[in-house]
Formats: sequence, structure tokens, C-alpha cells
Amino acid sequence: MNLSLEGKNALVCGSTQGIGKAAAMELASNGATVILVARNEASLQQTVNELPCKLGQQHRYIVGDFAAPQILHDTVKSFLDKHELQIHVLINNTGGPAGGPLTQAKPEEFVTAFANHLLCNHLLSQVVTKGMKAAGYGRIVNVVSTSVKQPIKGLGVSNTTRGAVASWAKTLAGELGPYGITVNNVLPGATSTGRLKTLAEVRAQKAAVQVSDIEKEWLHEIPAGRFADPSEIANAIAFLASPAAAYINGVSLAVDGGRTVAL
Repeated sequence: MNLSLEGKNALVCGSTQGIGKAAAMELASNGATVILVARNEASLQQTVNELPCKLGQQHRYIVGDFAAPQILHDTVKSFLDKHELQIHVLINNTGGPAGGPLTQAKPEEFVTAFANHLLCNHLLSQVVTKGMKAAGYGRIVNVVSTSVKQPIKGLGVSNTTRGAVASWAKTLAGELGPYGITVNNVLPGATSTGRLKTLAEVRAQKAAVQVSDIEKEWLHEIPAGRFADPSEIANAIAFLASPAAAYINGVSLAVDGGRTVAL
């Protein structure tokens, strides 16, 4: 099985913590030159120094804010043009919207969520697909959520936005497939990240219970009996980014320990 990404450049979003950082580490381990994208330059500098680096790899970073899609697009494009870089792998990933009932969601919450996720994914894909077509190799992997298959209680805005991203990705997969470019979604289940901790704390406060009680409730729903480590999600991302996954296109892959009931 060919998992090597030697000679390939990977643009990894939200890559200074959690799943994004784990994905960057795994792609670098497989030989890719990684370009990190996130808001905090100090964290970017630290992360780029932590990436595995073999002969021929020259990891870099871009400071970008997903709250401003067009500026992010322009910043990334200028960086790639300046360094004459062609991207072969794009990992779309950014933090999800805050939790809360859909009935209480404000219109501006949807606007922000769609901008952070759908619009940024779309604009970054437009930046890199020309180079992918020229190379005859492209992998776009979107880190989404299991809510694509089964809505998650208390995450109304997120459920809505994630569904739109999944439909966008499926459509794009059909359009780009003839050029040797695949577009797939990885759907992480409950993963030990800062976001999971925050969601647990918010729910515990609203229910007037301990955070551990919320965590036990969630664990009860997972056949594997534990939360995922970010590296386990990264493994799936790296596989879909590899030559071995060339015939997998337009899928939404749940990596959730069996929690999702839907097929």
C-alpha cells in the first residue's frame, strides 16, 4: 500500500492544535512538506518546529483568520504565488460553532458558521485546484462531523452547517474526479480535544452536574468505550490524502468508535 507523500505539498488548516495539528504531524511523517494555516503566529512557529522533517521537506506556515474568508483566500494565494508552491493536499479544518438549541440560534450565528466553514473551504479549494489539475494529483479532505449522518443534540447551528459542507464536497467530488482529484470528508466522533472539553463544560453547567457526568453519558454511547485520540483521526485523513486512496471519492467517513447509528 502506497501511503507515501514524498514530493507532495500539503496545506493544513487549523493546524496548531487538536485534529489539525495531529493531521499535520502525520502528513509530515509520510513525507509531505506541510504548510500550516492558523491565526496565532506564536503557535504556528512552535508547531512548525515540531513537525517531522526529512531531507527535502521545508515546512512553512501562513497566518490566516477563518473569520475573514476572502482575506484568507488572498493571503494563501499570495503566499503560494510568492514561493511558487503547488498544493497537492488540502485539509480543510477549523473550530466548530458554539453549541445551543436550534430554536434559539440567531441569524448571525449561521452567517458566521457558513463563512468559517463552507466559504473558507470553497475559496481555499479554488486556490489549489489549478495546481492539482496540472499535477494530475489532488486530495481535498474536509474535517467535518458525524452530524453529517446523524444530527447531534444541542449543536443546531453546527448540524446545519456541516450538512451544507457535506453536500458541497459531494458535488465538488463529481466535478474534480476526472482530473485525478478526490474530495472526501472525515467525520470525527468524540475526540479528546479542547472543543470536546468546552462542550462538556457548557452542558455540565446548564444541567447543574459535573463534567465527569457528561463525559460518562457520552462514553456510554460509544461502543469502543473511549474518546478518540486526535492521532486516530489523523490516520484516516492521511490515508485519504495518500496515493492508496485514489479510487475513494465523495465519501463521508465516520471515525467515531461506532457511535453513529446511521449507515
